[in-house]
Amino acid sequence: MNVPNLIASSIRHSAMEVFSTMLSVDLGSDETTTEPAGSGPNDGVVSFIGLAGSWVGTGSIVCSPTLACRICSQMLQTESTAVDEEVLDAVAELTNMIIGGVKTDLERHLGELGLSIPTVIFGKNFLTKSAGTAEWVVERFGWEGEILQVKLCLAPNEKSGRHDPNALGQTVPLDVKPYA
Repeated sequence: MNVPNLIASSIRHSAMEVFSTMLSVDLGSDETTTEPAGSGPNDGVVSFIGLAGSWVGTGSIVCSPTLACRICSQMLQTESTAVDEEVLDAVAELTNMIIGGVKTDLERHLGELGLSIPTVIFGKNFLTKSAGTAEWVVERFGWEGEILQVKLCLAPNEKSGRHDPNALGQTVPLDVKPYA
């Protein structure tokens, strides 16, 4: 089982389904890459949600303030022009739906997983870091000139004892280009 490719496929399927159903938007996947555990500076809106169970990790959505407002406007059928509480709530809900769909899909292969409550951050030139060491699988989607990134890092829960130690890591490379 190639877990990184499974994650990438699950992200694509879930994001496209959520955008089609909730936003009436046909979202196309632009690129799949991996990123190291640390990340560079961020500008915009970043949402995180934790996963726990036989595997543990974090799901994330990253987008510009413009795209966050567009998402909110589409979801709520209103006009959102600036990032406010309503926009952040919409991004949190989008994160919950997309990563929730990924979680449900991955459970068929990796065992039961739970989700935390999403956390959303908005700002300029801020850093984020996951305490884990697993690489992020990153799926990029284009929508009217803006980029939405859906990211997931997932590693076996060493405490569960219910994983294949060869399922993730150097022995099963992801068939994508590293993000530079």
